Amino acid sequence: MRFFLIAGAAALAVAAAACSSSPEAPYDPGVCYFVVPDEAAENGLKLNVVARDQPQIEFCAARLEEMRLRFLGMGGSNREILGAYQGQFIFIDATGVSFGKTLTGSRFFALARTGDGRLAIPGAIQRQIDGRPIGVIAPPEAPPPSAN
Repeated sequence: MRFFLIAGAAALAVAAAACSSSPEAPYDPGVCYFVVPDEAAENGLKLNVVARDQPQIEFCAARLEEMRLRFLGMGGSNREILGAYQGQFIFIDATGVSFGKTLTGSRFFALARTGDGRLAIPGAIQRQIDGRPIGVIAPPEAPPPSAN
């Protein structure tokens, strides 16, 4: 009886893995993609090359952030960007940059936003108890009162 339960659970796991039709990020070495969900595309994603010869995923994230800021400067309203680099998806949003192997799975938080919106390594940012970043630049000091 126990054998049949284990065999049935294994069969269900294999069937669930086979039915998984989650799109995969492309594995092209050094190519950074801007990804747009598109139902008409073969794998459900439209891939646009942003940069080639990128040595690391962080460089690709920087190119995507640069593209996002340019679009916002031209009047765009999309504040979240999806990208891909060598088999991993890149998620850029208001909190920072995350990487993930799938679109819906777990994500690795890689870069956080500072108080002024720049991206930095999460350990380099001090946060208040409620999670908000502490301002990076202190306000200018008031000039001393004049003796006149």
